[in-house]
Amino acid sequence: MTIIYAILIFCMLIFVHEFGHFITAKACGVKVNEFAIGMGPAFFQRERGETTYSLRVFPIGGFCAMEGEDEDSDDPRAFNNKPAWQRAIVLAAGSAMNVITCIVLLVAVYLIVGAATTTIGTVSDGYPAQEAGIRAGDRLVSIEGSEIKTWNDVSLNVPGEEAGTVKVVVDRDGKELTFNVGTKYNEESGRYILGVKTKVVHSPVQAVAGGFKGTWNLTKFMYSTLKQLFTGEVSTKELSGPVGIVYAVNTTASTGFMNVVYLAALLSLNLAIINMLPFPALDGGRLLFLAIRKITGRRVTDKMEGYVHLAGMVCLFALMIYVTFNDVIRFIIPIFS
Repeated sequence: MTIIYAILIFCMLIFVHEFGHFITAKACGVKVNEFAIGMGPAFFQRERGETTYSLRVFPIGGFCAMEGEDEDSDDPRAFNNKPAWQRAIVLAAGSAMNVITCIVLLVAVYLIVGAATTTIGTVSDGYPAQEAGIRAGDRLVSIEGSEIKTWNDVSLNVPGEEAGTVKVVVDRDGKELTFNVGTKYNEESGRYILGVKTKVVHSPVQAVAGGFKGTWNLTKFMYSTLKQLFTGEVSTKELSGPVGIVYAVNTTASTGFMNVVYLAALLSLNLAIINMLPFPALDGGRLLFLAIRKITGRRVTDKMEGYVHLAGMVCLFALMIYVTFNDVIRFIIPIFS
């Protein structure tokens, strides 16, 4: 079942990404030669109009092959002959679709599971929060001086190790109360907690708001992680490829289907952000070249840009091999040890 989940997630994320390129290319009058899901030899092909639609053997990747995308073409409908603003829309549309997918999936999760609030729903018996006098219905204002904007902020601000006390400010009936709360180890979560659970609400308005807010918070977290990768605060050994994703799907699937949906939302947003990085061969790199060529004119030729993107593709393949090797060491070898 894990492999099926993983393949479905891969195919869905690639489909919506490439479909974003496809529909905007068609809308801008760009000739699309082929729309494919998967890589390698095609096992299904059907031609409709000027476009060939295909499914390929390996369910990783996909492409929307536009006329004049990687080479000069004299066709007036070729990508390279379209105005810069239209090319920019087509290039950005794939990542935009992945962001929209993330929002939609999170809205679905919040509609079904419910949206967490900063209001305490229950206080666990025998835990420090109960002993300190915190009650259900209290709204968390801050922990250790850090404002609590979402329930995720609670775990981020509670120490991951045993602490003396934690300063917790709550709003109770319009009055702010301060408590010094200890922490207690919880085997289920594997960390020290206060002993409070969120009040969950089932509301379409809250779900939509949660979808947008959740996507924004995940975006900030991912960019923060990327920054830490570049500064060396996070090791490149923490990067994961297809093997790591399958492992994550397997781990997540055991905790329930909705967690798989949440993981799909996370991966969709990750795909959007990675693709918009200003690196050759990625959509962000192509957008960068589009801006450079708009400023410099024809000083950067299609041939020069093609060589740079080819070099970028080689680097990306090398990175994929590296992260796959790391994934095998981290996840596969321990299984047989």
